[in-house]
Amino acid sequence: MGTRGPRRGPGPPDGGWGWAVLGACFVVTGFAYGFPKAVSVFFRALMRDFGAGYSDTAWVSSIMLAMLYGTGPVSSILVTRFGCRPVMLVGGLLASAGMVLASFATRLLELYLTAGVLTGLGLALNFQPSLIMLGLYFERRRPLANGLAAAGSPVFLSALSPLGQQLLEHFGWRGGFLLLGGLLLHCCACGAVMRPPPGPRPRSKSAGDAPGEAEADSAGLRLREAPSGGRTRRRLLDVTVCADRAFAVYAVTKFLMALGLFVPAILLVNYAKDAGVPDSEAAFLLSIVGFVDIVARPACGALAGLVRLRPHVAYLFSLALMANGLTDLSSARARAYGALVAFCVAFGLSYGMVGALQFEVLMAAVGAARFPSALGLVLLLEAVAVLIGPPSAGRLVDALKNYEIIFYLAGSEVALAGVFMAVATKCCLRRSQDATPSPGTKGGASDTEDAEAEVDSEPLPTSAEEPGGLQALAVPSPGTGPSEPEMEAEPGLDSESV
Repeated sequence: MGTRGPRRGPGPPDGGWGWAVLGACFVVTGFAYGFPKAVSVFFRALMRDFGAGYSDTAWVSSIMLAMLYGTGPVSSILVTRFGCRPVMLVGGLLASAGMVLASFATRLLELYLTAGVLTGLGLALNFQPSLIMLGLYFERRRPLANGLAAAGSPVFLSALSPLGQQLLEHFGWRGGFLLLGGLLLHCCACGAVMRPPPGPRPRSKSAGDAPGEAEADSAGLRLREAPSGGRTRRRLLDVTVCADRAFAVYAVTKFLMALGLFVPAILLVNYAKDAGVPDSEAAFLLSIVGFVDIVARPACGALAGLVRLRPHVAYLFSLALMANGLTDLSSARARAYGALVAFCVAFGLSYGMVGALQFEVLMAAVGAARFPSALGLVLLLEAVAVLIGPPSAGRLVDALKNYEIIFYLAGSEVALAGVFMAVATKCCLRRSQDATPSPGTKGGASDTEDAEAEVDSEPLPTSAEEPGGLQALAVPSPGTGPSEPEMEAEPGLDSESV
């Protein structure tokens, strides 16, 4: 790898074994987002065998999603305590065991506890550590890596749904659950791939060590905090990230987004059927969304990695949110099949952009050292929003018998999230960085930006370039040290050691 001077120090390899980590992250993301939705193909068989209604049976997927999002802080603590690889291995075993035990269930409650709680927890313990490890291996190519990893969601959703239907027809729902449990053991293989990159050479303890130092050792990512007394102690969940303005802006944006982002996709098929579209053509609409989503995610990741656009990735994210919201608003009265197809193309494009950029924006906002804690807290907020938005939309449909107002509400929430992200980034975050830094911050953010702008003006090989706008969203919290030692403490390795 090329170097850009002594300031950067060892960094992520942006390749090598990182591509294997990216492939594992692709698989884990596909299981995490696609599996809870693919299980819905078994609902009719479950309703028939247990004599339950659709709403009671659908709680299996709802609990699975709630565990995926709501256990974010728990996953953050476990990753900090034990590292990424052990947590993912245990998570893969839990996810598989949940589906295997569910195949022997005799009551819906047993399905809730096995397929819902146990499998959902296992998927959560795989999803979050994989994203953390991806951030350790990629820096310059991180937007592209995030886009490629996010593409696992539509790919696996497109594959798992027909696979589940075939398993149901040949083996019944019990045999299908048993085989899907075996399929989830691939998460263990993905966890085994997560070899932590060697970090900087060990240094003797000194007063110059930066607080919040991130280490990558043989166990995975471990976060430590060096208190003022000089004795190092480990912080399992860094809740001080909530005081960071960039994180607060992102958290509010994600909450507003999650209220309405998933609603149109959930109601699309029934909306088309009510408009007089045949069942087969109505089901194909979701396939259109999936195909466009598969292309949009890596393409948007590559676009966000461009030198001129990467410093403004927060604005690109807000643009994707506004585009998604406006798509919902403009298609609320669509009835013709051609209009619905156009909606699916536009929705899939904007939805894919959101999926590709959401974690890249968070990584750029809080940095690698605080990303595990920030991700866990954001997923918890998103869990609350997911449990409010889609169920409320379903109740409104039952009460009003009208889908139009649902599309208006969902589109307004997502568009509002995009507007808030753009305005808050421009008015709050940029203005705070333009102001004179306080003595406690030692000019961390502004000095780093000036140094990066000065270095970026030098003609260097493309492989050595480091985007200069990653600190655009990172506003130092009170009492934190300079941003440069944090970058030096981030684990990484040279191309020779890969």
